[in-house]
Amino acid sequence: MPRHHGLVSPRKKDPRQTGAPSLPEDLRHGGLRQPTVAIQGYSLQLHDGEGFVGDSVSRTAYSEMLDAWRTLYRRISGLDPLGRKPTAKISKKRLDELLRRNGKAAAIIAAASEDYAWQLARVVRRFLAHPSWQGVRRIVVGGGFRQSLVGELAIDRTAELLYQRGSRVHLMTLRHHPDEGGLIGWVHLAPPEVLSGYDGFLAVDIGGTNVRCGIVRPRARKAPDLTEVKVSGLRKWGHAGDSDATRREDLVQGIAAMLKKLIQQAGARKLRLAPFVGVACPGMISEDGSIAAGAQNLPGNWESPRFNLAQHLAEHLPPLAGRDIQVRLHNDAVVQGLSELPFMQGVKRWAVLTVGTGLGNASFINTGTPAVGKRR
Repeated sequence: MPRHHGLVSPRKKDPRQTGAPSLPEDLRHGGLRQPTVAIQGYSLQLHDGEGFVGDSVSRTAYSEMLDAWRTLYRRISGLDPLGRKPTAKISKKRLDELLRRNGKAAAIIAAASEDYAWQLARVVRRFLAHPSWQGVRRIVVGGGFRQSLVGELAIDRTAELLYQRGSRVHLMTLRHHPDEGGLIGWVHLAPPEVLSGYDGFLAVDIGGTNVRCGIVRPRARKAPDLTEVKVSGLRKWGHAGDSDATRREDLVQGIAAMLKKLIQQAGARKLRLAPFVGVACPGMISEDGSIAAGAQNLPGNWESPRFNLAQHLAEHLPPLAGRDIQVRLHNDAVVQGLSELPFMQGVKRWAVLTVGTGLGNASFINTGTPAVGKRR
């Protein structure tokens, strides 16, 4: 489990240079306790006889299930209602279109979704049996797979299967768009000064397939409970299919370029950005801002002891509000899960599963009432 540590800030300036609020020096990477919620665990790597249980419900796993049903149908009828395109190349949008037509292709897709639902129900039960998930009553399912009719069908069926097996856990989908949830969750991890002293801050969500960046606007004055957070200027980069992003440094520089454009955009709109960037990424986050494990889906070696993502990214960014930008890291499932925090006040224990290139996971326990703008 990651320990707390101070945030990397490679170059420091005297905060008295400007009238902007100063940020505390003890910002932490991968912290497990916040004022109103404790992170009980994240990035669990549960095994079964065939490997990691999460691999059976990844986006790739669903594609393999669908491919198996296509193969079976071709053997029986000699035809394939989904056409000639390889399963992995068929977009979620196209699958949703075929599902809505309610024809032979829809029957094949529904069969694959049924297989997937049984696998997801099995995986959920495995997580619920883990000590860090004991007492969990709600599970939020996020990630890119949830952002489709096919995904929603599979998740709804999973909830039904769990209920039939006697589980009373409530399975629900992420309230925010998945592209925004991994950014919005930073309002519960950012320093109070960021929420109360600026119009917004920058956030990044690094996935195995895509990178998302945006300006997070807490709007705490409008809604002190942080239920009206908005993301503006959202940028999405499919780095996995980009021939110019085959190295670790390519990805870091690409992220920095996206953030610089957002800074320019904020300046044009006269938005006062905090000198802070929240970065959500896969894996276990070390106290010093490096990644200890779990970043195998990213290009290059992100787990090298000689590579510190927080420090490396900070060195590529210009000062903001007269100060060097501070970069803070946390696990991507934790951040996406925390985007649901204001809506989880009626339950003590809850968790999140993010279905995408891999399966992200985190569990939480609510500990108190939010107090926006107060020092932690």
